[in-house]
Amino acid sequence: MAGGARILAPRVASVAALGLLALLAGGVTPADELYKYRGPDGEWIYADRPPDHETLVEVRDLEGDNAEVGIKVTYEFRGRTVELIATNPSYVPIELTIEFRTIRGIQFPHPDDDLRWVVEPRSDTVLMALDLLENATTPFLEFEYRYLAGDPDAVHQPQRPYRPPFAAATNHPITQAFPQVATHTTRDSQFAVDIAMPIGTDIMAARDGVVFDVAASNFSGGLDPARDGPNANVVRILHDDGTYAIYAHLNTNSIRVRPGDRVRRGQYIADSGNTGFSTGPHLHFAVVRNAGMTIESLPVVFEGNNAELIVPATGAELTAY
Repeated sequence: MAGGARILAPRVASVAALGLLALLAGGVTPADELYKYRGPDGEWIYADRPPDHETLVEVRDLEGDNAEVGIKVTYEFRGRTVELIATNPSYVPIELTIEFRTIRGIQFPHPDDDLRWVVEPRSDTVLMALDLLENATTPFLEFEYRYLAGDPDAVHQPQRPYRPPFAAATNHPITQAFPQVATHTTRDSQFAVDIAMPIGTDIMAARDGVVFDVAASNFSGGLDPARDGPNANVVRILHDDGTYAIYAHLNTNSIRVRPGDRVRRGQYIADSGNTGFSTGPHLHFAVVRNAGMTIESLPVVFEGNNAELIVPATGAELTAY
């Protein structure tokens, strides 16, 4: 029942006079098609080919997994200086920290420098310019950098309560919500809400935002957090206040949005599933923020009938209006 914020592992880079910093590899797999139709007993079937029998079929063009939520650091020599440049190709601000390991032939950064930056989406940022030392040997620089999606200055300020993340006029039971939690025991999941629903249930955006991360092609689930946790299909959507929502355990190859899409509150984004660390079919919904190189989950309130405020509670039924 856990779903996830991803923290990216530290990277170690070194530079010589004609060297190259280590880069993060990534790409997008080719698009495919998914066929959704009813089986002979009325069950939903998802397949990569059309049915043998004549029936009403929904065909979806599928985007591959996004591998661009990360950052790369490169360098350029400009006269007697070397510039460190961070490139953020994704659609979310990314916090970046650097720790220097070895410096030779290059001026060491000032000890009061924070060595922490927020790199804006789809941008290049000059982090620092270090002078080359006179009469020095070939310059050498080795450092470790860490990064995490989100601006640490973000403040949770939704303009209205969240919309339940499924179709209007339907209801589903909440199986886990603060403070009665079983698996949501860490800071990043404390206020997450698990909602039980059959595989293939339409999932709607609970709030406007920009999609910045998608994992769509996982197909397995299980009870081992270490083994199964990374296999959850996920959509992450950045809100205007800098927080973002996580929709996890989605069905394989059912996600209808891709990074860079701006979605509306109530827009259909995917189908529910049972991928990743999961005890049964459900949606893991959470709103989180980067609290300074660590993910912090935030309490959410849903909008009920006649703008009633609904605080999620374990065992309660949640209805979308």
